Amino acid sequence: MNIAIAQPEWLDKTAYPFESNFLDLPEGKLHYIDEGEGEVILFVHGTPAWSFLYRNHIKELSKKYRCIALDHLGFGLSDKPMDFAGRPEDHSRNLSILIKHLGIESFTLVVHDFGGPIGLSYAIAHPKKIERIVLFNTWLWETASDKNAQRVNSFLHGVIGKFIYLNTNFSPKYLLKSTFYNKKKINKKIHQQYYKPFPNKKSRYGLWNIGKSLVGSSDWYEAQWKQIDKIKDKPFLVLWGTKDKLIKEDNLEKWTSVLTNKTICKYDAGHFVQEEVPEETIQKITKFVKH
Repeated sequence: MNIAIAQPEWLDKTAYPFESNFLDLPEGKLHYIDEGEGEVILFVHGTPAWSFLYRNHIKELSKKYRCIALDHLGFGLSDKPMDFAGRPEDHSRNLSILIKHLGIESFTLVVHDFGGPIGLSYAIAHPKKIERIVLFNTWLWETASDKNAQRVNSFLHGVIGKFIYLNTNFSPKYLLKSTFYNKKKINKKIHQQYYKPFPNKKSRYGLWNIGKSLVGSSDWYEAQWKQIDKIKDKPFLVLWGTKDKLIKEDNLEKWTSVLTNKTICKYDAGHFVQEEVPEETIQKITKFVKH
């Protein structure tokens, strides 16, 4: 069911002028926005982002399409239960519940970062519902053998890593900003919208749990990747930031080698391409969905 809850005082309603909706799940209330009418475009975020990441795209695209974007449990305006496992496979299950709740039968899927495995796993399980897919920097294969992922995993499972993540709001306050290639695109006003959703230690377990899942869910990623044939022939639009320090360009090469019906667009941008080149990526998505 939908539940009306007052929006927090820190929320910039000029930047994010959308009506909030909530779906009551066993683990907590899942926040989502549902703007516009027509063909559905569904946006799935990663960490430490939330639906705010797609605000510029939704403002424009909702003029012609129905744009839906959720906040995973533990992120954004959704509840932040400390006892929710918060792995990508758990978020994917919640995404499936939301899609069923909204009665969506076909849509364009837009994914980024951890939103890739979360959203694409749904696409693989329900390929007939997917019209086309937009990929921002993401992956869908095992991570256990990746040295960078191993270092992150070791840090997050250590006492110091856990302390830093939960006590300093490290991911949205420091790590996020460092991943921008053009630092002018992340001013103080915008940056606050990313770290304000996590005001205290209790609210940050979702960040820590999904971080641990970078390697912890490696087998699950690989299980999805082995089924990529179910969607590899779908129309794909790949919008890639080539200056990404987290998901580097060799990942793009892996996508390129498998997808059969793809359009690749590269940008001098960091990890959060949506923030650094919003106008250009909005134009590409508009053209992609239209045709």
